[in-house]
Amino acid sequence: MRFFGIMGYGLQVTGYRLLTWLKHQLTSWNTGGEGIHSPYLFHLVRHIISDDNRYYCWSDIEERREAMLCAPKLVSVRDYGSRGQGAEEKRLVCDIAKTSLESAKNGQIFFRIVNWLGHEKGAPLRIMELGTNLGITTAYLAMPDSRNKVITFEGSEALLEMARLNWRKLNIGNIETVAGNIDDTLNKYARERIDVAYIDANHRQEPTQRYFETLLPCMGEKSILIIDDIHYSREMGEAWERIKSNPEVTTTMDFFDFGLVFFDKHYLKKNYKLRI
Repeated sequence: MRFFGIMGYGLQVTGYRLLTWLKHQLTSWNTGGEGIHSPYLFHLVRHIISDDNRYYCWSDIEERREAMLCAPKLVSVRDYGSRGQGAEEKRLVCDIAKTSLESAKNGQIFFRIVNWLGHEKGAPLRIMELGTNLGITTAYLAMPDSRNKVITFEGSEALLEMARLNWRKLNIGNIETVAGNIDDTLNKYARERIDVAYIDANHRQEPTQRYFETLLPCMGEKSILIIDDIHYSREMGEAWERIKSNPEVTTTMDFFDFGLVFFDKHYLKKNYKLRI
C-alpha cells in the first residue's frame, strides 16, 4: 500500500509540474531584458543571465558531474528533506547524480550571478547554500572568486564526503560544510550578512518558507536569494507565492526551474516570468 501511495504522489507531482510548465510557457516570454523596469535588473537579465560566454572552469566542474554519473559506489544517505525525517537508505551515487543534481545550464547561471555581484560589490561575498548534495552546484557558487566564503548545509555525511572529494579534485578551498539537520543548524549561521543564498533542500512548503524567514534578516538591499524547484510540486508553488507576497520582497523572477528574489526597495513589487 505504501508503494502505491508513493507512486500516486509521484504521479500528482508529475501532473502538476506538466500543467505548470505549460502555463509558464504560455505566460512567460523569452527576453533579453525588455519590459524590466529597473536598469540594474535589466542589465542582470540582458548581460549576465542571457550571456552565452563560457568560463574556463565550467569544463572541470562538468567533468566531476560526469564522474558522479558514472560512479557505482553505494552510499547510505540520511534524508531530512522531502523523502523522510532522518531516514537512511542505500543509494548509488550515479542514481543520485541522475535525479538530484542541478542542471549545468542553471549552475552556470548561478556562477555568472555570483561573479557579477562580486564585481558590483567590489568585495568578497558571503554565500549560503541549503542542500549540498554532491557539491556540483556548490562548485559553481564557489569558483567565481576564491575570496568568497561559501557555507553549505547538508543532512547526509555520505553526500558531504562525495562533495568534498569533488572540491578537492577542483582545488576549491573556500567552502565550509555544515552537517546535520538544517532545522537544527541554520540558526547558528544565519546571523551575519548574506550576499547570495541558494535554497535547494526540503522541497515542502513549510520548511521552504521557514528557511526563507530565517535567512530574511540577513539579506541586504543588493542580496539575491535563489530558490530552486519553485514549481516542483503544489506545495513548492504555494511556498513561492507566499515568498513573493512577503512585504520585504520587491521584485521576483520566475524561470520555472528556479526563482530569484530581490529586496531593494527601489524596485517595483513585480514578478517577471521569464524563459532562458
